[in-house]
Amino acid sequence: MNVRIDNIDINEVLELEQKDTKTKIEKLNIYNKYVKKIIDKIISAVSLIILSPVFLIIAICIKLESKGPVFFVHKRIGKNGKEIGMYKFRTMVPNAEELIKSFTPEQMKEFKENFKLENDPRITKVGKILRKTSLDELPQLINILKGELSIIGPRPVIGEELEKYGENKEKFLSVTPGLTGYWAANGRSNTSYDERMKMELYYIDNMSWKMDIKVFFKTIISVLKKEGAR
Repeated sequence: MNVRIDNIDINEVLELEQKDTKTKIEKLNIYNKYVKKIIDKIISAVSLIILSPVFLIIAICIKLESKGPVFFVHKRIGKNGKEIGMYKFRTMVPNAEELIKSFTPEQMKEFKENFKLENDPRITKVGKILRKTSLDELPQLINILKGELSIIGPRPVIGEELEKYGENKEKFLSVTPGLTGYWAANGRSNTSYDERMKMELYYIDNMSWKMDIKVFFKTIISVLKKEGAR
């Protein structure tokens, strides 16, 4: 039975709304599955070519300051729970993992809560510059080219961080993580971890090409202003 209010068929309205929602979802799926991936591949490939001299200069600076590899591969959790090796320029001393044992109780508490330290004694001089300018993240262009990361998306996490998402874990893992994202462009280290999670989930709930463009340019502004970088 059709219900009419002021000559408006409620069932017809609901049917139109469902069709409209379905159309929006289909357009979003096309964008995420095809358009976004193609854009990611093109931008990452071109960027790697253009920035190759910068890669070389950074590599020389890292090697001149301390022994050890130029790149650091950090294991993170990607889309659908798949483990990925995320590339970064090495910003810490070679025995950084061992030095965690020598943290003070205060440092250990901060590390367990935020998975980083505001004043980390393991970071090298070159590393501080790279982190402050976000240049340490440049090698992740390789991850984007491999399809493990997107340019825009929630930042990938480690196992302990994922557990913090609780019942939202599946939602968080349903999209490809990004080189930058809504949280990374809006505060980064200036936010608490709870605020970070809310922002990452907000992005997932509101994903669109318009959102990605906003995040992209907001990231550029944040990097230039060195907002939230540590």
